[in-house]
Amino acid sequence: MSSQDEQFPAAAAAPEPAAADEGMTWWYRWLCRIAGVIGGVSCAFAGLWNCVTINPLNIAAGVWMMLNAFVLFLCEAPFCCQFIEFANAVSARADRLRAWQKAAFYCGMAVFPVMLSLTLTTLLGNAIAFATGVLYGLSALGKKGDAISYARIHQQQKQMDEEKLTGTLEGQA
Repeated sequence: MSSQDEQFPAAAAAPEPAAADEGMTWWYRWLCRIAGVIGGVSCAFAGLWNCVTINPLNIAAGVWMMLNAFVLFLCEAPFCCQFIEFANAVSARADRLRAWQKAAFYCGMAVFPVMLSLTLTTLLGNAIAFATGVLYGLSALGKKGDAISYARIHQQQKQMDEEKLTGTLEGQA
């Protein structure tokens, strides 16, 4: 251990905070994870059902849905993929992503099979995966402010506008 590490042992051992944890409560984080796991299950079953056909676009959409399920499990529930060596590394990297990045990724993944084959199976199978992206997107927007803060900000802006208006009127006279 170097002398700098001896002086600041807590700072050296503390991991960097995850970007996804900023502004998210613990229960909302768990809600997003549970929605991701349920979305993965629905994508897997609907994708498998979609592959039982002759139409090649349905098969491609079903394979993509099963890939979506795998990615959702890998990112949101790596304990489901314990047989894969890199599952924890992928999950740790996904946890470092910002909420809006996860939202764009999950929504984009869910929209692609629907664009390939617009059927009820693809719509219902990707709905919860898309909803997971929406949940992450809502967390990226941040908390809703209270009415008192908004009223105070509005009052301050109104005063500044009045001061600017009187300043320009005095400058003209």
